[in-house]
Amino acid sequence: MAAVAQLFEEPFDADEYIERLAWRTPGGGSKGGAEAFDPKRLLEEFDNHIEELKQLDERIQRKVEKLEQQCHREAKEFAHKVQDLQRSNQVAFQHFQELDEHISYVATKVCHLGDQLEGVNTPRQRAVEAQRLMTYFNEFLDGDLRSDVFNNPEKIKEAADIIQKLHLIAQELPFDRFADVKAKIASKYHDLERQLIQEFTSAQRRGEIGRMREVAAVLLHFKGYAHCVDVYIKQCQEGAYMCKDVFEDTAALCQRVNKQVGEVFSSPETVMAKLIQSIFDNKLQAHVKEQLDEARHSDVEQYLKNLYDLYSRTTLLTNKLAEFNLGSDKHTFLSRLIKNIFSVYLENYIEMERQYLQSRSAMILQRYYDSKNHQKRLLGTGSIQDLKERIRQRTNLPLGPSIDTHGETFLSQDIVVNLLQETRRAFERCHKLSDPADLPRNAFCIFILLVDHLCVEHMDYALEIGLSAIPSPDAKNTNLYFLDVVHQANTIFHLFDKQFNDHLMPLISSSPKLTECLHKKKEVIEQMEVKLDTGIDRTLNCMVGQMKQILATEQKKTDFRPEDENNVMIQYTTACSKVCVYVSCQVERVRRSMDGKNVDTVLAELGVRCHRLIHEHLQQFTYSSMGGMLAICDVAEYRRCAKDFKVPLVLQLFDTLHALCNLLVVAPDNLKQVCSGEQLTNLDRNLLHTFVQLRADYRPSRLGRHFT
Repeated sequence: MAAVAQLFEEPFDADEYIERLAWRTPGGGSKGGAEAFDPKRLLEEFDNHIEELKQLDERIQRKVEKLEQQCHREAKEFAHKVQDLQRSNQVAFQHFQELDEHISYVATKVCHLGDQLEGVNTPRQRAVEAQRLMTYFNEFLDGDLRSDVFNNPEKIKEAADIIQKLHLIAQELPFDRFADVKAKIASKYHDLERQLIQEFTSAQRRGEIGRMREVAAVLLHFKGYAHCVDVYIKQCQEGAYMCKDVFEDTAALCQRVNKQVGEVFSSPETVMAKLIQSIFDNKLQAHVKEQLDEARHSDVEQYLKNLYDLYSRTTLLTNKLAEFNLGSDKHTFLSRLIKNIFSVYLENYIEMERQYLQSRSAMILQRYYDSKNHQKRLLGTGSIQDLKERIRQRTNLPLGPSIDTHGETFLSQDIVVNLLQETRRAFERCHKLSDPADLPRNAFCIFILLVDHLCVEHMDYALEIGLSAIPSPDAKNTNLYFLDVVHQANTIFHLFDKQFNDHLMPLISSSPKLTECLHKKKEVIEQMEVKLDTGIDRTLNCMVGQMKQILATEQKKTDFRPEDENNVMIQYTTACSKVCVYVSCQVERVRRSMDGKNVDTVLAELGVRCHRLIHEHLQQFTYSSMGGMLAICDVAEYRRCAKDFKVPLVLQLFDTLHALCNLLVVAPDNLKQVCSGEQLTNLDRNLLHTFVQLRADYRPSRLGRHFT
């Protein structure tokens, strides 16, 4: 059976159990071994083992039944014990209630007795205290202070308590009968008060916090308590301002005193508030006055910088001080301190800001024009000038000589950046120094100054000069600088818009001034866009004029009617080559000068005008067969150049023109078929007929019949 018990190892596995049993049986191993496999012997072993297991099961079952009986018996005994304990607990609870009622009764009696004793003892203590005070009062009345409490310096605390009470009593006595004793008590009162303050000062210098706390508690009932606080505040500031940074010194001083004041005084928030007020009214106000008053009339720029810096640092200091316990309304208290210092400077801040920004911006612009040796012109704005401008725009007549700017755009990104930086700093000062109710109005004033100097005095003036510098379309060897003006103006627009969104919008976003600013911005930009559009249009006219001059100068009538048609060696004419080179340069200039959809719009307009010019130019000649082939080559080169525009409309126009030029070389019998092609079928028949008439072999009786 012991062997059987060994086979029942945890965790039990039936297969493993059978395997171990077979392995322990001689001749029963599945893999053989010293003895061969013997199934009979293994079966016999299994039968014996089964009998052993049955016997083991019977013994275990008997043991389980015995344990169950024992468990039932012990459960009954435990239930009886629990019932006995519950009855005992109920009896104990009843005894506890009786004891609690008895204790309450006794406590009531004791409290009643205590009240009676207190009712007897309190008048007795008052009588004793009154008798003691009368004794001390008699000493003052006799003029001989015999008591040790008045003569022993170690009992100054007790003497202070007595004299403070006698001082209150003396104030109630009639002056005519007790004038002398009242004077003696008052003299002793002030003498003790002085001694206590001196003791407090000495303890403060020695750093004895405990002694300071004791003396401050005694002085709390004296009139000189406020003087004690003043002495403490004055002594705290001695040697605290050793470096040049008064703000850092103030923060460090208040941090140090805040830890000490709670250990010394019973109302530390009052003392801290009084300390901070003393610092603001004396140290900080003197520092601000010294920094601002000198620069106020001599250097406005430095004055504004100092004002912004001092106000910002003072505000930052109050944020740190707000962490201390200064009473329930500490934020209002600190705001009032700032106002007391800066109110005299802030009331006229925006006027000084406007004057400085006005003069500074004007000086920046004037220095720029002086560096260019340019005397700013007074551009006409009257009705005659406007009439001339409209006539020039519509007819391109040379009404007066154009201005030669020698390639100067009179726009400078450096100047613009300087103006925007000055304005940005003005916006920052405005945000910090303006009253919240006045902030939108002040920010609008600064914005108007920016518009006047940047947009009107600089950009609009440059556009006017640029327009005046654009030559007439029939001028020769013109240099077109207006596209450079467009490029720089576009960059300046982006910088101006970024400043508007980043620095102005946060200041006016929730006020009616937002609408005014947006309207002003839109108005100014639209005015300049009109001038830009006018300048671009006139520049395109000049470009077309230059191409027209190239064609008029370089294109010969013999180009398309060569004398020897069998000896034509060129791929396209010289005029075509020069026009394509010129157009490619202008396309590249347009791409450099503009961005976004403006590039496609301007190139589309330039392409349409180029097509119109070449279309009209080709109709001025008569074409032989070889000349027509050369015209087709020219148009093919124009079309290749048109691909640089990357505008589908322009390419389509030159494709159509190329198809029209095929009418110059096609056999007469094929004219009708060519005119019905995809590119020509939608064109006006008169236009087709016009091109056919350009053929040198055109005869109405012959080609006209095929065309119709």
